[in-house]
Amino acid sequence: MNHKAANIITNFSYSLGANIITFIISVIIIGIVPKVLGIEEYGYFQLYLFYTSYAIFFHLGLPNGIYLRYGGKEFSNLNKGLFTMQFWMITIYALLLAAIGSMIIVSTLGVEDKGFILIMTCLCGVIIIPRDFILLTLQATNRIKDYVKATIIDRIVFITLAVVFLILGDRECSLLIKADIYGKLAALVWLVYHCKDMVFEKSIKIQQGLQEALKNISSGSKILASNIADLMIIGIMRMGIENKWDIETFGKVSLTLSLSNLMMVVINAISIVIYPMLRRTPQDELSKYYGILRNILMVPLLGIIVVYYPMKEVLALWLPRYANSLTYMALLFPICIYESKMSMLVNTYLKNLRKEKWILIVNVVSVFISFIMSLIAIFLLNNLTLTIVSIVLVLAFRCIFAEIILSKFINIKVKKDILLELLMCTIFMTTGWLIRSYFSTLFYAACYLVYLFIKRKDIIEAKQEIKAFANSQ
Repeated sequence: MNHKAANIITNFSYSLGANIITFIISVIIIGIVPKVLGIEEYGYFQLYLFYTSYAIFFHLGLPNGIYLRYGGKEFSNLNKGLFTMQFWMITIYALLLAAIGSMIIVSTLGVEDKGFILIMTCLCGVIIIPRDFILLTLQATNRIKDYVKATIIDRIVFITLAVVFLILGDRECSLLIKADIYGKLAALVWLVYHCKDMVFEKSIKIQQGLQEALKNISSGSKILASNIADLMIIGIMRMGIENKWDIETFGKVSLTLSLSNLMMVVINAISIVIYPMLRRTPQDELSKYYGILRNILMVPLLGIIVVYYPMKEVLALWLPRYANSLTYMALLFPICIYESKMSMLVNTYLKNLRKEKWILIVNVVSVFISFIMSLIAIFLLNNLTLTIVSIVLVLAFRCIFAEIILSKFINIKVKKDILLELLMCTIFMTTGWLIRSYFSTLFYAACYLVYLFIKRKDIIEAKQEIKAFANSQ
């Protein structure tokens, strides 16, 4: 195995390690925070996390443009002066934006409840925007090790402070929010120090920096719009739930969504490494690698979701106040199937092919469908169960729509696998919701064995291709 293959494995190991740590911390937060906080306090904490997920989109797509334009290049070969100028431009911009936003919030909503949450979101945005500028540059240039260290610092600082606050008896969401902000700030400080050649390099003229920034914004704006639309697909329904019902219901549904998305934490480890690797892969080999990666991802994922029922039973005993809402896990768990495939494979491939326009089209269409289904399920029928089912349906539609589009560009056949996965997810949701006992797990496990039998040739072929790839590198 030569240096290239060893480098891929090393980067993946670093990324996987960081995401496993993040996964463990997420499990701790999901398991402990709802236990010790009141339902209302936990609802406000989830509202903060919900709002901050949108804060990163105020960077106008500049880091996304860097990610697209410089993906696959070496960090040492970058014109550091260009990046220094852009870093300070976006940092000053974030400070001004947060200051204006905070003043508007204080004058209209005050500093209590939602007002406080929104002010903390503005503060978090000041940290997130320059932090992500550096992180996406590192990811694009394959400096995965430094990317990973920053991620670990963020989560370790957060969980340490959160545990200290909880041990000291503080049961307010405001302290957890501050712990989250301190964690992100610690990561930013570490990044600035270790990338000081990019942050404090002698900068170029402002005019050149603006020209470069505009190029990156132009390239990244479609990805930014796609990401905003991506969040809005679920965000519209979550906002509708918070508006139609109450903060407690919002918190309970958010907990269930968090549980359903846990596996995404580990999947992100793979997608982080794949993009720069694909940028260096000949176009005519992309279709071959897609089939291998697809089988590596989807076959295990469809088996892993069988842990739903024992997980739900354990959590119901541990979090009795959330027992009723945990039943929705049967409906929401397939989210990880479609979101994982979309994140790791479909979006990564479309970005690599520079088909950002199609990512945007798929997400905008999905947002429109989400909006229509929200109106019907939330405001017309007042049905929480239908609202939750709608989340899965929209995400499944988005993934299937995008993969069919991708299949045209790289000339692959995916319809058979799409139908198989759709059937497996339908069986899982139907049996999990209607039976609600271990019989549902046994029935799904039996169906999964049939699925493995149908896919046996693809699984064997994927193993052989992986061995051949490792031996050739």
